[in-house]
Amino acid sequence: MAAASHPVPAAVDAPERHAEVELAITGMTCASCASRVQRGLQRSEGVSDARVNLATHHATVTYDPRAISIEALEAAVAAAGYHAAPAQEPAGEQPDDPQRGEVRRRRKRVLVAWPLALSVMVLAYGWGSESWARWLSLAFAAPVQFWAGWPILHVAAQRARTRNANMDTLIAIGTLTAFAFSTVRLLAGGDLYFETAALIIAFILLGRYFEARARSRASSAIKKLLELGAKEARLLIDGEPQLVPVEQVTVGALVLVRPGEKVPVDGEVVDGASAVDEAMLTGESVPVDKTPGDRVAGATLNATGALTIRATAVGRDTALAQIVRLVEQAQASQAPVERLVDRVAGVFVPVVLGLATATFAAWWLAASDPTGGVIAAVAVLIIACPCALGLATPTAIMVGTGRGASMGVLIKGGEVLERTRRIDTVIFDKTGTLTRGQMALVAEHAAPGEHPDEIVAYAAGAESSSEHPLGQAIVTAAAARGLPAGRVSTFASITGHGVEAVVDGAAVLVGRRALMTERGVTVPPETEAWMAQAEADGRTAMLVAWDGRTRGALAVADTLKHDAAAVVAELRRLGIEVAMITGDNARTATAVAEQAGIDRVLSEVLPQDKVSEVRKLQAAGRVVAMVGDGINDAPALAQADLGVAIGTGTDVAIEASDITLISGDLRGVINALELSRRTLRVIRQNLGWAFGYNVAAIPLAAVGLLNPIVAGAAMAFSSVSVVSNSLRLRRFGRTSAPRAPASQGSAGD
Repeated sequence: MAAASHPVPAAVDAPERHAEVELAITGMTCASCASRVQRGLQRSEGVSDARVNLATHHATVTYDPRAISIEALEAAVAAAGYHAAPAQEPAGEQPDDPQRGEVRRRRKRVLVAWPLALSVMVLAYGWGSESWARWLSLAFAAPVQFWAGWPILHVAAQRARTRNANMDTLIAIGTLTAFAFSTVRLLAGGDLYFETAALIIAFILLGRYFEARARSRASSAIKKLLELGAKEARLLIDGEPQLVPVEQVTVGALVLVRPGEKVPVDGEVVDGASAVDEAMLTGESVPVDKTPGDRVAGATLNATGALTIRATAVGRDTALAQIVRLVEQAQASQAPVERLVDRVAGVFVPVVLGLATATFAAWWLAASDPTGGVIAAVAVLIIACPCALGLATPTAIMVGTGRGASMGVLIKGGEVLERTRRIDTVIFDKTGTLTRGQMALVAEHAAPGEHPDEIVAYAAGAESSSEHPLGQAIVTAAAARGLPAGRVSTFASITGHGVEAVVDGAAVLVGRRALMTERGVTVPPETEAWMAQAEADGRTAMLVAWDGRTRGALAVADTLKHDAAAVVAELRRLGIEVAMITGDNARTATAVAEQAGIDRVLSEVLPQDKVSEVRKLQAAGRVVAMVGDGINDAPALAQADLGVAIGTGTDVAIEASDITLISGDLRGVINALELSRRTLRVIRQNLGWAFGYNVAAIPLAAVGLLNPIVAGAAMAFSSVSVVSNSLRLRRFGRTSAPRAPASQGSAGD
């Protein structure tokens, strides 16, 4: 399997050579619209890439500012018959949400169109032969056709001026044909079809209203993220807190965060201690303790104590803003299947116009029934509109990636979703990914006549002045047990061997066998046997002695994350092979792998060789996902078919990955795989419905078995059904794929 085409982040070209702009597009109503805008932008000189999303009504354009300006890009969109303007930055909730405005406008037209259209229908079927009813039908149908339906007619006219067509063209031609035909028959005598034109427009407008409402709900992930941010900050000016808009905070400024307040910006704690609820960022329900030197993220909630933080990132650079951008980019991306849909939609409208013309000609020439031909042709035009086709993929991607973001899983786009479906092998980095990345006391041995707590207390006293991770693990364990801290009068660190100190008057040694031998302390056989077993299990063992006698031993190790074994078991249940890769020695690696339930272990692998191991698996035909968190994982993450970065890791690893787990919760790997599969299943369902609907309905309309009014209703609600089916993804994780219990440790656990 070829490697995924996402290289390791490197120095990019000079910024003036490549720029990216997000354009808000108005006037698009169907897949052929999006396809036409995209072609117009891609053909513009200086544009290297353009992606248009019908669901978000946005275009993402990569261009060379030296060759083309934003105004020229807007002109290219205008030449295709649409309007473009730079999209607003998502710095916060907009006072007048454009999507809410669109919903309001569409509701107003629906409220006018339906009473009038129903009145026309009642007149047609109740008093169809009465002269007054026929003229009243014209009076009621005209506002529906030319006011309520004006957006459709206006867009169709714009398309005609640029010599192209879209869904609105089909609706406009169909309803105007029925309206004009009825007007002629009103004057000349004969059956009228005003109710056909009016009800078709009413159904189309109702469908678009529901579609706009559903689309607004589908894009709610970004809105909810934006609403999480604090609006004000307590800026410390000359030591005094002053409440200011969060936009006025600059990097380096000191900010006071009181209990119960949101952290306004990303920063580093310089004073105070508190527990911070990071659930919005990591998905972890347990607040994380913060003390001076710890980092905090904007929009998290300060739970207990007051904190003074120094701002390290504001505005677009905060973690929240970066998450919003990742979600927006993912929602604007195209899955490979969508490119096929775009090509089909690009030729669909002209083909439908040809079919409608052929239908009318066949009824007129073969059946000598031009009236029946008009009705059948109108039905073909209406039923064939490809709006459901255009919404099938982007709405599913929007909702799926938005739901992932709310669960702490950032998926970088539609192509990633498709690759995820094919994964059959997952490689986990060990340290910081499967394990906590922090040493902890995991076992203790007491010599006859000694108490384990006393051994831990003396060892912690001796290590209290040490900065070594092994020593700090013992100190942390003693504090967690509430063991009293002894008074240390002297301390010395013996590099590579251990420490010696005087604790409460006792001469304490903590370290390796060599330290004991050097100080003339003997090690009992049972203690030696316990150490040997601990080392065989991949742990680091240390002897503890005081007053010239060995009192026991302690084992320290980087412990497995609470959910690692459950996640590995779930992956194996899904038929996915699991492997672990690490630079540790084989003994330690095997011990950790056995605890996690992993059979395949790649140990003593140098950082630069991790890529080679991924390539070997790919060469053997495996589709590989790599899960890691460190800088040395970035090349392997980029080489893998799917790179999954632990969000508590480095920025480089996150940039090189396809999926980012905002917290260290490994359950996110399962959520990402299952959400991707579920999203692709919804896309296939949507496409199956959209294609099947058109293929089955067009012949029925052509032979006169489908009334144009029914065609209009069916076409309108086909789009609604596609969007509604996509919205089911918002329930993912609530009724299925339950997450593992929240960690009791920090976000990095």
